[in-house]
Amino acid sequence: MKPEIHPDYRDVVFLDTQNGTSFITRSTIKTDETTEVDGVEYPLAKVEISAASHPFYTGTMTIIDTAGRVERFEKRYGRRKQKAGAPAAEEAAPEEAPVEEPAAEAPVAEEPVAEESPA
Repeated sequence: MKPEIHPDYRDVVFLDTQNGTSFITRSTIKTDETTEVDGVEYPLAKVEISAASHPFYTGTMTIIDTAGRVERFEKRYGRRKQKAGAPAAEEAAPEEAPVEEPAAEAPVAEEPVAEESPA
């Protein structure tokens, strides 16, 4: 390996901000924060979700709203705007798929007809 071209590969503490779980692994991530574990100081990397809090691994369903992603998804695909006069209980159910409008087909250019010349 060439010297001085590879990033510093070292032990790093990753902290899951959802439930406070932390684990030590090796990484090249750059971070300014540090933490002390068992009397040794390690660089600290904070993550929003890890195997300790991910619904697939824990078996629990939690909605994690990071920077309005849930609202943006619901705005695009989920709940539809309520019509005037319709009660709030009749909102689109989450199991209903949004209705998509059929896409307009682009006009197809016709090939020019070659005229036959008398020979």
